Amino acid sequence: MLGGSDGTVGASPQAQSPPAAVDVRAQLEILLASPDLDAPARARRFLRYVVEETLAGRADRIKAYAIGTEVFERGTDFDAQSDPVVRIEAGRLRRALERYYLSDGLADTVIITIPKGAYVPHFAWRTPQAAEAHPAPATVSSPGPPVDSRPRRWTPWPVAIPVAVAFLVLLGGLVFWALWRGDAPRTLQTPAHLSHGGPTLVVMPFAALGEDPAARTYADGLTEEVLSQFARFKEITVLGRETSRSIQPGADAARIHRDLGVRYVLEGSVRAAVHRLRIAGRLLDAQSGAVLWSQTYDEDLQVRDLFTIQDDVARRVATAVAQPYGVIQRAYQARTGARPPDDLEAYGCTLRFYEYRAALSEESHSAIRACLEQAVAFHPDYATAWAMLSVLYLDEDRFGFNPRAGASTPIERSLDAARRAIRLDPENVRSLQALMMALFFAQQPAEALEVGERAVALNPNDTELLGEFGTRLGQAGAWQRGAELLEQALVRNPGHSGYYSGTLAVYAYMQHDYARAEVLIRQAALEKFPLYHFVAAVIYAQLGKVPEATEARDEFLRMRPTIFAHWDDEMAKRNYRPEDAAHFAEGARKAGFPVPAWTAAEAVLQAATHQR
Repeated sequence: MLGGSDGTVGASPQAQSPPAAVDVRAQLEILLASPDLDAPARARRFLRYVVEETLAGRADRIKAYAIGTEVFERGTDFDAQSDPVVRIEAGRLRRALERYYLSDGLADTVIITIPKGAYVPHFAWRTPQAAEAHPAPATVSSPGPPVDSRPRRWTPWPVAIPVAVAFLVLLGGLVFWALWRGDAPRTLQTPAHLSHGGPTLVVMPFAALGEDPAARTYADGLTEEVLSQFARFKEITVLGRETSRSIQPGADAARIHRDLGVRYVLEGSVRAAVHRLRIAGRLLDAQSGAVLWSQTYDEDLQVRDLFTIQDDVARRVATAVAQPYGVIQRAYQARTGARPPDDLEAYGCTLRFYEYRAALSEESHSAIRACLEQAVAFHPDYATAWAMLSVLYLDEDRFGFNPRAGASTPIERSLDAARRAIRLDPENVRSLQALMMALFFAQQPAEALEVGERAVALNPNDTELLGEFGTRLGQAGAWQRGAELLEQALVRNPGHSGYYSGTLAVYAYMQHDYARAEVLIRQAALEKFPLYHFVAAVIYAQLGKVPEATEARDEFLRMRPTIFAHWDDEMAKRNYRPEDAAHFAEGARKAGFPVPAWTAAEAVLQAATHQR
């Protein structure tokens, strides 16, 4: 709904009845084809589904379960209460529709909304008052290009405002034109928020190749989708679409670097032939001109629809290039890896954080924590650094890495840092991930998983997030969905396989699939990480491999000798279900660990048995 109205107040006689099905379907196609509707492919599928079901007289079937299974391909065990994907996507779609109809959709005559509290769409004619307030001027015949016959998108603003805006746009265009002609006396300044030293990227408009006129439409749509996907990664700064469009085709990367101050340039092309599409993309180091990454995608429009192709290709490009373990990070590490920690800029600290997450060693934990604390001291508004610092504070507690004595506990410091990051940037995925983790270990699992769902909805391509959220889901008992997310992360980011394989080994153990658990724990190979040895020991013990279990047990006891004095607390802080915690205790006893003879989880299970 727009402004609480259904769009029919003050309507003309023609608009007293709701739009016919043919009018609604025509408007639906306009929405789905419009790059101005800021909604990903699955939100567009959501919109098509609810509109078509309503027009077919099946509005009573539009429930969260039906949408989850038929649109988002959840299994038959889908539970809308524990998996809020439908609520999240419905909210995003409502906001996208509202923005569209208040801007680029001002001239559309049919309005489609999804009222809050339900998923059944509402169809209405647009109120004509705004259009009638500014009647179109009479056209004057004159030679020259054909007159655009599309409806003019009049707004109810005073005339002076659009005139002023037009003047500013014209002035900005002249500035850009002068810059690219080389007449400007100085180059563009990079935005103030780049002061943290993070990488900057500009996405060139994708080029349309071949003779098929549809290629231009495909290329424009793909450029917009790629920009939207890149914008989800807050560790890099992506220049806006207006800047991208101002760059002349074929512009030299070195010139782009000099004038815009960006380090990386993404360029691509789309070639259309009959029902085939060939999409190519490559990432350039604008300073050196080196090609850092390139990929070609061949698609068939008879197999998948255009929106699905655009969404999938854009996601794959963004994941490969911008994710925490992607091409840009590796390029930065290659340039700065030999520099000592005290010489690294603030952004360098965040990259070193990912090195720590890959190795999970106590030695690197101390260095990165100090580096990030210095970074936030110099840049207190750097949300990503606060988020990463939150994780490092948390690791003082959950892994026992370099704990500090003080008035506040590691969990409290972790929560404080995560909440500060959220206040600075509410849509920063790393901030949401940190808050999810801190809440989870503060034994607030329901709140933690809700935050995790928000983060995944914002950026489903971030493998660091997928791995962490999948882990928390599993510990809370949602083993199947947790494993699915980890498998996705493993496929998209095989270079970080140790962490993913280790967690999947725990999942296999909990399902009593000890043979698979052994394969996975051997693949993990995180020897410097204490809990790796504990998981390996219980798996080997369940398989009856005494020498391997003994070796892993002794190594864990050497690294974490005191953990069994507070076993129940360790299980509780990880929110394991009683049956899972008891299963761990069983394997630990077989491995020879000094687990209490009777754990809290086993007491809970026994009490439940007696009650039955």
